[in-house]
Amino acid sequence: MSQIVCGMSGGVDSSVAAFLLKEQGHDVIGAFMRNWDEEGCPAAQDYEDAKSVCIKLGIPLYSVDFTKEYKERVFSYFLEEYGKNRTPNPDILCNSEIKFKCFHDYASNALGAEFIATGHYAKIDKTGSKARLLKAKDTSKDQTYFLSYLSQEQLARSLFPLGDMLKTEVRQIADKLSLATAGKKDSTGICFIGERNFREFLMNYFPATPGDIVDISSGRILGKHIGLVYYTIAQRKGLGIGGIGNGQPWFVCNKDPGKNTLFVAQGPDHPALFSSGFASESSSFIAGAPLQKSFSANVKYRYMQKEVPADIKTGKSGDLAVTFQTRQKGLAPGQYGVFYVDDECIGGAQIDNILN
Repeated sequence: MSQIVCGMSGGVDSSVAAFLLKEQGHDVIGAFMRNWDEEGCPAAQDYEDAKSVCIKLGIPLYSVDFTKEYKERVFSYFLEEYGKNRTPNPDILCNSEIKFKCFHDYASNALGAEFIATGHYAKIDKTGSKARLLKAKDTSKDQTYFLSYLSQEQLARSLFPLGDMLKTEVRQIADKLSLATAGKKDSTGICFIGERNFREFLMNYFPATPGDIVDISSGRILGKHIGLVYYTIAQRKGLGIGGIGNGQPWFVCNKDPGKNTLFVAQGPDHPALFSSGFASESSSFIAGAPLQKSFSANVKYRYMQKEVPADIKTGKSGDLAVTFQTRQKGLAPGQYGVFYVDDECIGGAQIDNILN
């Protein structure tokens, strides 16, 4: 059997993943990644939980510090994107740059592992000439969206033991084994923000720069914003202009950094909230290249969103244009559009320009 390093996050999913691999007869080693070491990150407790699980399972646990790499490759990108008034997704970059690159290298070079395993809800099909990333059995927990930038090499050396399991089954196994993580809540949000208020976190890095909130239909000034960086496209709450107009809620629909103006539209069906598609300056395909120059796929541009059909045209240097078959609401530069053909995730592209 293979020697496998399982990434132990201190959560229930990675705990059960390690158990399943050991049950299959593999030589399993646990490894805890420390990616953030400042206020708001529960790394110390997570490590203790991971250590308790590994003792229970009878496997060794190593700890590896990637805080420097994380700040250089993920957090710096996060700040740079917000500084450009974009809406980044650091989890996608964390997977491609840290968990499946730095961690892969550590597991192979320092621990001699053939594969790494994680508690992600996804499946890998290695039966053909190329590895394919497939949706998990538990579609409500599927995490292929966050894995869409992985390469062939990364997938070939990875295992997702929970791909054919429901979350309820994972909890049941953890309960039966009396693991310390059995009743632990799932982690949500961005790891370096933790339980803190997101706006307050951003204020540590971006000063408040007040400007006008303007009705995109009439051009009327409705109020003041505290800084464009603190607002996202399609945001509804926290605008401070409730009660103005016809009683319907207001939504952020655009930003003008040059004039420091935040544009809003009233009503969830306002045309200014909808777009025909997006253009991207670069893309990533799991197979190494797109299916063909022009193809159709389903696209998801937010993790919890349903996929929508679209037509995709690719350029020579990785650029592409995505045209939705029906106009879609709330696209924001910096987000990722992830492409699916049936149950297969084939890759994705960062949204650079919105097509009206």
